[in-house]
Amino acid sequence: MKKDYNFGYTKVNSKQKTKLVQNVFSSVASNYDKMNDLMSFGMHRLWKKRFIEIIDIKNNDVILDVGSGSGDIVNEIIKKKLLAKLYLLDLNKEMLNESKKRLRKQKNISFIIGNAEKLNFKNSFFDKYLISFCLRNITEYKLSIKEAYRVLKPGGKYCCLEFSNPKSSLISNSYKTYKSKILPILGDIVAKDKDAYKYLSESIDLFPTQDELTEILISSGFENIKSINLFNGIVAIHTGYKI
Repeated sequence: MKKDYNFGYTKVNSKQKTKLVQNVFSSVASNYDKMNDLMSFGMHRLWKKRFIEIIDIKNNDVILDVGSGSGDIVNEIIKKKLLAKLYLLDLNKEMLNESKKRLRKQKNISFIIGNAEKLNFKNSFFDKYLISFCLRNITEYKLSIKEAYRVLKPGGKYCCLEFSNPKSSLISNSYKTYKSKILPILGDIVAKDKDAYKYLSESIDLFPTQDELTEILISSGFENIKSINLFNGIVAIHTGYKI
C-alpha cells in the first residue's frame, strides 16, 4: 500500500509532495526574505540570531546548512569572522541561486543542490548540522534526521529552528487565525502566490509538537536533547548530539 503524505491538508504521494513543495519555493524565491519580514513582523531576525547563538560555532567547524534557502543563516555566521567551512544544501535551484547572489564574495562556501533525505556525504563528516524553517517541508523528514545523525561526527551537534506549537491557548487561537486568514493574503499581495502561503500555514499546523519532535530525535539516536521555545512556542529550537 502506498503511503500518503500531507501537502498542507491535501493527501499526495511522495513524489507529488516533493514536486509541489519545490514549486512553492520556486514561486516565492525572489520575495522570500521580504515575506519573512512581513509575516513575522521582522521577528524572524531575532529568532535566527538566537539560533546562531545556540549553535555555538567554533573555529574550524565544518557546517552543513540544510534547506539553506536565501543564505540568511550563513550570512549571519559569516559576520562572526570565524574560520569555518560552510556547505549550503537546498533541493531548490531558485532558492540556492538567491544564496549565491548574497554570498558570492565568500570563498569558504560550497553550494550544493541535494535532498536532505539522502545526503551525498561520508559518515561522520560535519561538526554541526543546521536546519532552519525547512524540516516540515521535507517529504520524509524522519529520514532526514537519521541522515543528519549519519553525517555528523561523534560529538557533532544537530540544530533545528522550526515553527511549533504555542503554549498559551489565547496565543494559539490568535496565531491560527493569523496563519489561516492573514498569511495567504500577504502572500497574494507581495509574492503574487496566495496558495504558496496557504500551504506554508497548513504545513505548520501539521508539524509535530515540541515533545513529539524530541521523541523523534531520541529514536534517531540523538542524546542530550534540548527544546527551547521562543515567543511562547510559536517557534522552537531543538538541539541534540551524536555521542
